[in-house]
Amino acid sequence: MAEAAVNLVLNRLIALLKEEAKVLRGVNREVEDIKIELEFISSFLRDADARAEESNNGVKTWVRHIREAAYSIEDAIDEYMLYVGKHGDQHGFKDFLTKIACMIKSVKRQREMVSKIQELKRSVHEIGEKSRRYGFNISEQGGSSRGANDKKWHDPRAGLHFVENDALVGIEPLKNELIGRLIHGAAIRTVISLVGMGGIGKTTLAKKVYDHQTVKGHFDYRAWITVSQSHNTVERLRTMIRRFYETKKELPPNGIDAMDKEELISKSREYLHDKRYVVVFDDVWNEDFWQDIEYALPETNSGIRIIITTRSLSVAEFCKKSSLLHVHNLAPLSLEMAQELLCTRAFQFDQQKQCPPELKDLSFDIVKKCEGLPLAIVAIGGLLSTKGKDVLQWERFHNNLSAQLESNPHLTYVKKILAFSYLDLPHYLKSCFLYLGLFPHNYSIRSKRLIRLWIAEGLIKEKQEMTLEEIAQEYLTMLIHRSLVQVQWRDSTGRVRKLRVHDLMHEVVLSKLEELNLIHQSSQVHMTSTNGTARHLSIYNGECDLSSRNGNFQTHSVIFFSVRELPKSLFTMLSRSFKLLREIDFERASLEYVPEELGTLLHLRYLSLRETKVKMLPRSIGKLHNLQTLDLKRSLVQELPIEISGLRNLQYLVAYSVDFDNHYSIHSVQGARINGSTIRSLESLETLLHVEFQPQNGGDFFNEFGRLTRLRKLGITKLKSEGGMALCDAIQQMHHLESLHISSVKEDEFLQLQSMSSPPLFLQRVRLEGQLVKLPDWISTLKNLVKISLHWSRISDDSLKILGGLPNLLEFWLYDGYDGAEMHFGEGQFRKLKHLGLRTLEGLKKLTTDKGSLACLEILIIGASPQLQEVPTNICNLKCLQTLEFDEMPKEFARKILPNEGPDYWKVQHIPNVHFRYRAEGGQRGTYKLGDFRLYQYLC
Repeated sequence: MAEAAVNLVLNRLIALLKEEAKVLRGVNREVEDIKIELEFISSFLRDADARAEESNNGVKTWVRHIREAAYSIEDAIDEYMLYVGKHGDQHGFKDFLTKIACMIKSVKRQREMVSKIQELKRSVHEIGEKSRRYGFNISEQGGSSRGANDKKWHDPRAGLHFVENDALVGIEPLKNELIGRLIHGAAIRTVISLVGMGGIGKTTLAKKVYDHQTVKGHFDYRAWITVSQSHNTVERLRTMIRRFYETKKELPPNGIDAMDKEELISKSREYLHDKRYVVVFDDVWNEDFWQDIEYALPETNSGIRIIITTRSLSVAEFCKKSSLLHVHNLAPLSLEMAQELLCTRAFQFDQQKQCPPELKDLSFDIVKKCEGLPLAIVAIGGLLSTKGKDVLQWERFHNNLSAQLESNPHLTYVKKILAFSYLDLPHYLKSCFLYLGLFPHNYSIRSKRLIRLWIAEGLIKEKQEMTLEEIAQEYLTMLIHRSLVQVQWRDSTGRVRKLRVHDLMHEVVLSKLEELNLIHQSSQVHMTSTNGTARHLSIYNGECDLSSRNGNFQTHSVIFFSVRELPKSLFTMLSRSFKLLREIDFERASLEYVPEELGTLLHLRYLSLRETKVKMLPRSIGKLHNLQTLDLKRSLVQELPIEISGLRNLQYLVAYSVDFDNHYSIHSVQGARINGSTIRSLESLETLLHVEFQPQNGGDFFNEFGRLTRLRKLGITKLKSEGGMALCDAIQQMHHLESLHISSVKEDEFLQLQSMSSPPLFLQRVRLEGQLVKLPDWISTLKNLVKISLHWSRISDDSLKILGGLPNLLEFWLYDGYDGAEMHFGEGQFRKLKHLGLRTLEGLKKLTTDKGSLACLEILIIGASPQLQEVPTNICNLKCLQTLEFDEMPKEFARKILPNEGPDYWKVQHIPNVHFRYRAEGGQRGTYKLGDFRLYQYLC
């Protein structure tokens, strides 16, 4: 985090010095000196966290001082900009930079700034002197913290190689599968990658497979190499060759200790060229590992097998360019298996080896904390074995489990193993990962929310030809691939929509944040006890008591989670004491009113009022020239103040609310309809959902819309036929558009969208609500389209054929929009489609699917279609179908596919999940699974 903090400050200083030489009149030289010194210090900060973790207190103190100095410089810049912002009418950062010299009204304030910068300069120079006094230098401190300098360090994973079989639960099926892959299968070189978070059991599983008698008897030569985070390729090759020779109890070749990399590769190839061998590379961290090692493992077409264990999916897949690859993602144990494993360890010395009834619930609560992580379960079970069956001791242990993981020497290695994944991250990912600590335990995090918070905090580094959101998505993917973040939900197109952090990994994050004094997290925050230097404040599950207290807090983020009551003085306190705030997130908080004080938070970049009861925004929101995200989704706001047009940096405006099935759009600006001038002033927007079409503004409305060339997502509601052509002209100018939602003013209104000759090439998602009769010709050109939803469209089979030919379509929803009694999916159509929804097609009588159509379909939803007579006969050809759901279908239709008695049951018996949904008398909808006795009762 020291390196991250320094680099963030360096970026800001470079921007200040680059844009305008007179930006900080009188302190320019001092700022330049600080920048140079920080660049020098930054070169020492490779793996600074790891070095501080394992070095003496002097290094730890030095790193802490660097971080605090960087934050002080950043705060000084923010405070000065805040002062200037209150005494001038600048619009955004660039305007500030070019006009700041003439905006300085107070010589006194300038002198204060000069004094503060000079003080910070002295502080930074002193830190640099201390580094040289301690003897730090690049050659000693650069590179990886473990293994780079061949320093000895204790690997807490070592004992995992020797876990007894009776301590393993749930490992047998996968072990047998892996043994089968080693013995049988293709004769070519095959790599088997075991992927998962730290402590999931990769090493234990690999060792049990490697030591199995069948494997020993099948391969002529074997080698096990623990790679870890060492970058010493030569030593790795040397160890591998020794292991191969040891298999046959042979002496390694003479002079092996003096051989260089090329000589070792040649020796390995010469020795193995006609042999069948298996080699395990345990705990691999870097992708370049395979580049170093593959040439030493010659292909012999005799069934060579290589096993890799890693926490990184990118590492696991890196070798597929040159070898056959099988990737196994190891999943946590189920709660039942986890409880069995815990009890096996906890009562290993008990004669019955059984968990007594009075400890069943406690053992269950303990394993829930471990979330199926075998490493933690085995460690905790071993410690509990010393407590016998004493319920009181078990209760005390359970109540203090978090503290035990931090301080108990028998358990601290669990967190240390998990922390390796954090320590291995580059600095820019460390900052992003630690930001996840703002969210409570077991919290389901929306990916869009997290990404936009990262951007607001300045954690995303710009790259050419990529938006900040695209770069942030790339960062998130890296964290997922490194097994640090768990995907909770992907949509049908593969996008990550929700994620979470494993409970024990969350403990690692919180302990690191507490150590760095970056976060104050509490269920009930009293400002009299809050540390004013914490950069982030997280408030959840309670009342927010902001006691009156003056102060100058360096807090950047305030996020509320399920807070029952917010005080009326909230914004007064924030405007007085939290002047450096960048993000405020009120999502789902009991907030009803936002006062004018909001406009004093000039650094604010992110404001979420999602799912609050706020009805109006203050006019002062126009002063927030740095605001990037304004999230009003499912709030009660239906009108924006005219001052919204001043938000020239606004990128994400999510501005609609949903009440059941009705959409209420933002339709006006303080009594006046949204017009062209409003749109013109928001040219930085990338997301705009949803704007109501206003025909009284004439062509000007959509003419100005075409200026939003940076848009990625656009939603237009209540469109009338006469506006279609102008809208098409505007959309053609939005070359980066990825998502388009157009809704007509009413169901029977025609959408006139044929005039678009050059649609945006990157369109991936289209939702059209309104009558079409004929599918617009331009849809057939959308080679990147992955999802389309059509409502009330009245299309026919001709349009269906066009959609069926789209090469990358994964999801298709058709609502009350088909003219015809028979729907036919022809041979070869919809080759990649995974989700198909045919909803409310009341005239549909027959559905047919040719062989070869819908070949990849996984989910099919039908109904309500009261005239549909039977399940399609050829549905049995849909081999990938996992879920078939019927909605409000006639009872007679459902009876036909009841198990044992339904004449059409044979058509669906291969489908794992067949459901029926019906609305009960009270209006509530119930879901019944085929074979469930409740469905039989309902139908009969």
